[in-house]
Amino acid sequence: MLLGTWNLENLYRPGGPFGPKDKAAYEAKLASLAAVITELDPALLGVQEVGEPEALQDLAGMLGGEWHIALSTHPDVRGIRVGFLSRAEPRVVADTNAFPSELRPVQSDDSGAEEPTTGRGLLAVEITTATGPLTVAVAHLKSKLLTYPGDRFFPHDEGERARYGAYALYRRAAEAATLRALADELLAGEGRTRDVAVLGDMNDEVQAATTQILLGPPGSELGTPGYDRPDQGDATRLWDVAPLIPADQRYSRVNSGRRELIDHILASHHLVHRVTAAGTGLPGTEPLHLPSIGPDPTARREAPGSDHAPVWVRVD
Repeated sequence: MLLGTWNLENLYRPGGPFGPKDKAAYEAKLASLAAVITELDPALLGVQEVGEPEALQDLAGMLGGEWHIALSTHPDVRGIRVGFLSRAEPRVVADTNAFPSELRPVQSDDSGAEEPTTGRGLLAVEITTATGPLTVAVAHLKSKLLTYPGDRFFPHDEGERARYGAYALYRRAAEAATLRALADELLAGEGRTRDVAVLGDMNDEVQAATTQILLGPPGSELGTPGYDRPDQGDATRLWDVAPLIPADQRYSRVNSGRRELIDHILASHHLVHRVTAAGTGLPGTEPLHLPSIGPDPTARREAPGSDHAPVWVRVD
């Protein structure tokens, strides 16, 4: 069974303010995405940046066989949301944007405005597999690409850049804590026996503090002597599969010429010990050729495909 995550990059139908300007560009984008998903052939694919539910339906219609769709009901201000494409019928077990009750709203701009919820909803589904139930949560945390007042993508000065970088980090950290709280609910202290995964575009790399929040209790990481030694943390810990990805494929986006792994799959104790392979792009091939993006996301409005590579794991 192959489980994956992919940021589809602004999946909108043509004609609106964010999607392709014409039908030809839209069809080229869908064809590029469909070719990758068909080759990947996932049992369950978490997706991000679904701007319109109808656009994901159009994409599913280009894939062979029967596919089911689950989408969060909590889009951001641009309408993008997370969801799943699934071979099996998914059962939604959570769809939330609410911070944990103990977590206060976070400052989001110079005016002192506060954000009391995650920018995009967190969606969790359960599917039935040949080895039993699999529960998976998908997320898209606050971007490192910054937006300034007046919909600017470039700051007036370095002070403004620093402040808005901090606001974005506040929000991403709060969203990571919220996602971790959802993971706690899904694991229910039974990570040794329960197949649970948390995946999506976390918008930062493996060692970033926001990504590390998702792991739970420290220790037993992949590649350390403690990995195969049972301990109490196994019941609630998650493992990032990044160390299992071949080093030359260990990136899912290219930002200003730098390769980054910002899309992640984290697995429970029971699930991670059944992972037989992990990668980015397509199994058995060279990494996908990814464009180098800059600070202005509108520059790729007409581009086919996605600026992210899919990240995947194969599970026995």
